[in-house]
Amino acid sequence: MSGGGGGEEEATLEFTPTWVVAAVCTVIVAISLAAERLLHYGGKFLKAKDQKSLYEALQKIKEELMLLGFISLLLTVTQNGITKICVRPSLTRHMLPCNLDAGEHSTPESESATKIGYCVRKNKVPLLSLEALHHLHIFIFVLAVVHVSFSLLTVVFGGARIRQWKHWEDSIAKQNYETGRVLKPKVTQVHQHDFIRGRFAGFDKDSAIVGWLLSFLKQFYGSVTKSDYVTLRHGFIMTHCRTNPKFNFHKYMIRALEDDFKQVVGISWYLWLFVVIFLLLNINGWHTYFWIAFIPVVLLLAVGTKLGHVITQLAQEVAEKHAAIEGDLVVQPSDEHFWFHRPHVVLFLIHFILFQNAFEIAFFFWIWVTYGFDSCIMGQVRYIVPRLVIGVFIQVLCSYSTLPLYAIVTQMGTHYKRAIFNEHLQQNIVGWAQKAKKRKGLKADGNPGQGSSQESANTGIQLGSIFKKASAPGGSSSATKADGTNSV
Repeated sequence: MSGGGGGEEEATLEFTPTWVVAAVCTVIVAISLAAERLLHYGGKFLKAKDQKSLYEALQKIKEELMLLGFISLLLTVTQNGITKICVRPSLTRHMLPCNLDAGEHSTPESESATKIGYCVRKNKVPLLSLEALHHLHIFIFVLAVVHVSFSLLTVVFGGARIRQWKHWEDSIAKQNYETGRVLKPKVTQVHQHDFIRGRFAGFDKDSAIVGWLLSFLKQFYGSVTKSDYVTLRHGFIMTHCRTNPKFNFHKYMIRALEDDFKQVVGISWYLWLFVVIFLLLNINGWHTYFWIAFIPVVLLLAVGTKLGHVITQLAQEVAEKHAAIEGDLVVQPSDEHFWFHRPHVVLFLIHFILFQNAFEIAFFFWIWVTYGFDSCIMGQVRYIVPRLVIGVFIQVLCSYSTLPLYAIVTQMGTHYKRAIFNEHLQQNIVGWAQKAKKRKGLKADGNPGQGSSQESANTGIQLGSIFKKASAPGGSSSATKADGTNSV
């Protein structure tokens, strides 16, 4: 056993009862196996339900847990070496989370006398104490768990909100696309249409600020109305799958959201970089933990406003071009309406917002449990309460407004997403593409003129079969654009 410099003695495994070691190992292994089995059966359930996107998201969670396990192992294996890295005392008196006068900087007496003595003999101090390293270890674990949990909650509640739109899809199918029913062309007064009145209140281009203000306010109430859903759905179908008027837009939208979810649940390298920067700037008196809480809320409001403004722009385009039209109102999807002409940027921002909010909440509870509510790192109450309020606000608004807006508005880009095909059709198309590429290579080696007609005929038959499946009433999708320019 090693002395602790007057503190409590720490027993090694050599002097620890075997029943204690066995009991602790049993509990840890049992919990680990239970978690592994839970993830395993969760994956089997998703596979049975043909939820490929959610299954891939679960695999992403497993990857994050594996990364956490590696980080944990790395910290454990290297902790002795880290605590023996000695530096001059003057280097540890700057950029502190707490003031030295608070006594937080003193080295715990429970540290191993050997490790303290190693640096003391050199008139130096350890770069990082064993206790601080242990606390950092816990924080990384808490952060990852909170991020995954909050992402799951956001998608669950946001998905529940989106699924409420299913009755709009069903009502459209019942009213307009009944088998054998012929609809007579009707004349639509554009400025009297609910979609135009709700999004374009007659202001011109010179008063664009009114449109932005309206988009900002709409994210707090009725972010997506029935007229919005019906019009955007019709615009998508007329642009990407005109030959399939029975296309289930709602089912496609859900699949697309599930496909994007696996990117949101992960922790990318730039998010870990953000953690490092925050830990660097968490200096006493700067209140970094308070000011940084405003970054996700500002970004979230900006994203919600932008998504709402995309709908406003679509309404404005139609209102400026037409006074009356024959048939239903049709909007024209385009990447031009999005930041940098890339709808995918919105997903990146939502990913960053959810992670940063999870970081704030995880940091708060970690400090509370580890150091106590009165810790100098926690800060004053007037800084704590706004952080918690902002965290709850972000979680609620992102779940019930921003995510549903993202799910439908990002379908208004120039291109459709791969979720427009179900898994079976994706495999057929990929297989056809590979065979066509292989045949092309063989023709290049031989006589390019022979068999070209037959190959073209086979290609047409295969594609026709695929599109027939896609456009069938029971099928999931169609991939042709109205102008026929989009090829698979």
